[in-house]
Amino acid sequence: MSAPDFWNDSTKAQKIAAEANALRKKLDQMKELERKIADLPVHQELAEEDGSPTAQADYARELREGVAMLEQTEVQFILSQPDDRRNAILSLNAGAGGTEACDWANILMRMYQRWAERRGFKVEVLDILSGEEAGIKNAMLRISGENAYGYLKADRGVHRLVRISPFNSQGKRQTSFASAEIVPEPDEEVEVEIPDKDVRVDVFRAGGHGGQGVNTTDSAVRITHFPTGLVVTCQNERSQIKNRATAMKVLAARIKQAELDKKMAEQEQNYAAKGQIGWGHQIRSYVLQPYQMVKDLRTGEQTSDVQAVLDGEIDPFLNAFLKGKKRTGPIEDEEDE
Repeated sequence: MSAPDFWNDSTKAQKIAAEANALRKKLDQMKELERKIADLPVHQELAEEDGSPTAQADYARELREGVAMLEQTEVQFILSQPDDRRNAILSLNAGAGGTEACDWANILMRMYQRWAERRGFKVEVLDILSGEEAGIKNAMLRISGENAYGYLKADRGVHRLVRISPFNSQGKRQTSFASAEIVPEPDEEVEVEIPDKDVRVDVFRAGGHGGQGVNTTDSAVRITHFPTGLVVTCQNERSQIKNRATAMKVLAARIKQAELDKKMAEQEQNYAAKGQIGWGHQIRSYVLQPYQMVKDLRTGEQTSDVQAVLDGEIDPFLNAFLKGKKRTGPIEDEEDE
């Protein structure tokens, strides 16, 4: 960065500067952790000498903060794969459950939006299809921030909700499903090489909520990839060219992810966590009735604070998966009534 011609190529320079900033942030985090750990014996000694409840509480707080910082740093260094640092493309799809599932997919979308906001990440809705009565049938979001994909890759799979249905006049407990698919967003400079003969591009008029939100031109783009059957839709931009470029990037990322899944499935038969969006394929259950509990069926991580999770506090589940935590025993999964 100190070279005289460093800023001659602004695109390359910005990328290197961003990498340098990320490294500085990690180093600063390590230094702060070292300082925190070095100070703990001092706080402990002061608490033992003073003996007051206030001093004991201060030491307990410092210890909690030190443990939390250690766990956060550990996860940061786990995210070392090349794609982990990239932005994430999150696709949500309603599964079994009709209107219930559409409402559940909408709740999940809000959960991820709130999680991203807590981290200071930027969220863009690239495409969304509303349900017939409520919620959404599917949605595609771009979540931009440091290690966005690295964190969210832990949530790829089927999510199951059990609750008293607000759409059922009899007040029965119902189960619904929605899937989350997460792929890393490719770099801007990466050329997407997909033969024209392998895709069909359809253009249509983008939808909206009325007023200025409705496009008057055919700017929305839907791309179908014949070899894989993948379909990508993008309509967030008013420019058809921009929507097509974004859709092609997302398609390339999904093709790459599909290839990786195929290789992983050959090595490990049980890898395919997503599968069908229904019974027997869920990675996590969110139970609101007859009790309150969120359980991750892969790691055993669980909490009774369901509302906090739905408000975006999902880091304990993401961290448990990233740290390779395995469930220590069978986790009962409530059957639907």
